[in-house]
Amino acid sequence: MRKIMCIILALSCLSAFGQKADLRKGNRQFKKEKYAEADISYRKAIMQDTASVAAHYNLANNLYRQQNMDEAAKQLEAVQLTAGEEAFSSDYYFNSGDVAIARQDWQTAVNMFKESLRRNPDDIAAKENYIYARNKLMEQQQQQQQQDQNQDQNQDQNQDQNQNQDQQDQNQDQDQQNQDQQDQNQNQDQQQQQQQQQQPQQQEISPQQAQQLLQAIQEKEKQTQEKVDEKKAQALKSRQKEKNW
Repeated sequence: MRKIMCIILALSCLSAFGQKADLRKGNRQFKKEKYAEADISYRKAIMQDTASVAAHYNLANNLYRQQNMDEAAKQLEAVQLTAGEEAFSSDYYFNSGDVAIARQDWQTAVNMFKESLRRNPDDIAAKENYIYARNKLMEQQQQQQQQDQNQDQNQDQNQDQNQNQDQQDQNQDQDQQNQDQQDQNQNQDQQQQQQQQQQPQQQEISPQQAQQLLQAIQEKEKQTQEKVDEKKAQALKSRQKEKNW
């Protein structure tokens, strides 16, 4: 992070906006490492001119020393459009790159140090930081590419596993259907066996037994006929008696 002293040289152009006193006060507090007090002074200067590059730049330096990188980045981004026109623009982009490194925002860091070197090509520190950020960005991109490849492989593996699982499920369903059909067939066979067992078995008779059975039937018919004839004879006698009166 560049020292804040380089901004003090530009304070003469800010007197018309009533910021000179607050910025100088903030700079004195910054040198004494009274960062909380310097924070108040720089914010007062910003309230007087919200577009002040110097006030935002100094406040960002102060926040950087307090390890508040997110807020420091916001202060630098607030004047990014006009910072390139300032005499200290090389330092502005250098500090923006430093904040980006602290946040591990390697793409922004590369861009910021590149802009700083465009304005001051002889800055050795900017070159070193640019190379460092560029290498980190390449590592990040390679890691992201590897993660994407691993994710694609995992997706393919998951897809294959899902297909295998679907096939297994289908096989299990088919096996279950076959088992159900077997159970149904067994039940039908058992029912048929039970019905056959319940049906009376027909016994075969010999010719002698058939002859005896026929004689018994004929004898029974003879006896029946005799009883009928006897009843007819009695009825006839009864009618004859009735006619003798």
